[in-house]
Formats: sequence, C-alpha cells, structure tokens
Amino acid sequence: MAATQRITACAVVAAAAAASLAGCTAATGRSDGPRQGAPGPQKERPAAAPESAVRLIGDGSTAFTGAQPHLPRPERLKPGQKPPQFVVFSWDGAGEDSQRLFSHFRQVSKANNATMTYFLSGVYLLPEEKRDLYKPPQHSPGRSDIGFNDHEGIDATVRQLRLAWLEGNEIGTHFNGHFCGKGGGVGEWSVAEWRDEIAQAKQFVKTWKTNTGMKTASPLPFDYDKELIGARTPCLEGRKNFMKAARELGFRYDTSGVNNQVWPDREEGLWDLSMQLVPFPGHSYEQLTMDYNFMVNQSGTNTQGDPTKHDLWGDQMRDGLLMGFRRAYDGNRAPLIIGNHFESWNGGTYMRAVQEVVERVCTREEVRCVSFRQLADWLDAQDPQTLAKLRTLKVGEAPKQGWAAFLSGGPAPAPKGVPGAPAPKQ
Repeated sequence: MAATQRITACAVVAAAAAASLAGCTAATGRSDGPRQGAPGPQKERPAAAPESAVRLIGDGSTAFTGAQPHLPRPERLKPGQKPPQFVVFSWDGAGEDSQRLFSHFRQVSKANNATMTYFLSGVYLLPEEKRDLYKPPQHSPGRSDIGFNDHEGIDATVRQLRLAWLEGNEIGTHFNGHFCGKGGGVGEWSVAEWRDEIAQAKQFVKTWKTNTGMKTASPLPFDYDKELIGARTPCLEGRKNFMKAARELGFRYDTSGVNNQVWPDREEGLWDLSMQLVPFPGHSYEQLTMDYNFMVNQSGTNTQGDPTKHDLWGDQMRDGLLMGFRRAYDGNRAPLIIGNHFESWNGGTYMRAVQEVVERVCTREEVRCVSFRQLADWLDAQDPQTLAKLRTLKVGEAPKQGWAAFLSGGPAPAPKGVPGAPAPKQ
C-alpha cells in the first residue's frame, strides 16, 4: 500500500489545533513499502546464553533465557528524597527495514545510558504468503492496513528485537493490522475482539520460525507471554475496551491516552502512562509528544512537505520536548512520555529531533531514560501515599518548601534568620 494511502488512515483529526491531541501510531510513510527490502545480516551478535540456561518455547521462536540483563532493581524513595526525572522514549510498530532506524536508535540508546520500549506490530513477523493466518476482528482474513513482511525483513527485525531485549529494552505490542476510524476500526472493537487481537499478536511472535521456515535461526530470548505487559493502541483509539481486555490478561500499563505532565495514576487497574502535552514553539497551544502529531500540525498529512521548512519543523519538535523536559525537571518531576515511529517523514527531521533530545537529557544528573516496564516497576515499588502526594503537584509545579519538606512527612525546618528559626548557638 502506498505511503499516502496508509497515512490517511492515521489522520483522525486534520485540523491543526485538534490534531495535536490525536495520535497516529502506525508505521507509515515508507517509500519502500511495508517492510520490503530490509538489510541483510549485521555484524553485531548477541552474547550467547549458557546452553543450560536456554529453554526453548513451542517451536523455538522464543526461549526462556533467565532474567533480563541490564534491568535495574527499583528502589523506594527515602523520606525527603527528590524523585528522579524519568523520560520514556517509545516506538510504535517497531521493525527493521532498509532505513535501519531500529538498529540506529539501539546504538543511540547505548551511547546515552538509555533504554526504550519497542512496540512490535505482530504482522511484522508474519510473511506475506502466510497473511491469511491473520484473522482481524471485523475484517476478512489476511487484511492489514500496514501490510505484512518478507523473510529478509523478518530476519532483520528479529535480530534487532533480540539485541534490544538483551540490552535491557522492553518489547511491547502495537497489535497487528492497525485499523483506525470507522468501518471496523479498533475504536469499534469489543473486549472479546481485543482479547482475540492480542492473542494473535502474541501468536505471530511465538511462531515466526514455523511461519517463515527459519528453523535454524536463534530464538527471541524471552517468553513473550511474560514479557508483554503493555501497549499503545493504533491511532489512540479503542482504549476503553482494550484496557478491560488488558487487565484480564495481566497487562500492567497502557500508553494510549493523552495527559498533562503530571504524575501517573492507575486506571482500570493499569498504570496510565499516556503521552503528554508539551509546549509547541511558535504556537499558542500545546502539542502531543509524538512525531506524527508534530508533522500533522506542520505539513498536514503530507509526509514530505516543504523541504525549506524541514529544519524548522525538526527544531520545533526538539525544542518543544526540551521545554516539556525542563518544565518537569525543574517542577513536579513527572515522568515525560514520548512516542515515535521509525520513519523519515519530512526528510527525517523528527528522527534528528528525537536523537538530539536523547543526547541532551539522558546523561544529565538525576535523569533516567527508561522503558515503560522499568517505570512501572519503579511506581510499583513506591509508597502509595508518596505517589498520591506527588499527584497533587500541578504541571511544572515544584514543592514550595522544597522536596525534603514535601516528601519528609513532617514540616521543614525554618531557614536561619527568619521568624521561628532556632536561636544561634552561643
């Protein structure tokens, strides 16, 4: 399917101000078609786990290899301790194609002390000739608005998924066919249909060897039934029924909504880790923290708009995200949630913007660039009363008496030389 056709399905809201609140989460706009012509084998290889530690699952597409490496143990805040500034970079429909953006951002992460979340579309591990194995809710078998893959693309994507997980990154799901809008879009799906879609997304990951015939390839080094704990819905639609299905299936978070820069709470039993609104340089309204939404408000649904404005548009996204970061870092320390696609929209300007944000924030003191899994682990480890207090802080609001007093459980000592301060010692 042509890029212009695919992106139209994502343009739920085209008007500039309104579109800033809508999210497109497709892997769209590729000039080379859906995952065609992916690169051949790379030089990098994952470190082999001891043979005794590997337990193949099913047909050997996945395997249990022990605890995930590089996954830090969360610690509870001590009384009076300032929270770290969490930043989550996430990728919708993650897969490796001829642009090699998956492998590129893996390297960017490693170079900047970051881990990320990669939301895999299940059909990216399903070859075109097996498309009828996918039976999407409310659509005929073999239908997908983002296409399927070829064997070379599946091999390249599996390699990146394997390496990403071994480096401490999270593999979530972006489901399968990416149906948006009316006429069978995900916003019209029942809870049962969402359960079916999730089951198929898992199945394609757990059977990619059978479906491709790549029997001798290395497995993905994780049990996907246990690894999969969160998602983002296509176009941010269908969230209500998805969350009900997700809760029943043991998911721990959802990131399909739109929120302000405040501390997260639970909704439907899941952590609501929605993307957020941040300042939009040059505009009077705020913008969702996603590359697609910046693009829609700059060039509409034209993925390759005016080349003379590409640099400006990328700078707007970078500066908007940095303004949101500073507002949280110097204010309430709410986690900053950012969503992206492996796309070269408007000359790749949004990929440049994301990389510059990673490089500027992830190595700063008190900043942790983490996956959604790591953020959910940290939230689960905190005292619920502490989180409730953090949620009282508004966007950009730092505690008036400082963090030590705000989270100490008691009043802060008065500064010296003001009424109520202890008398100086003689």
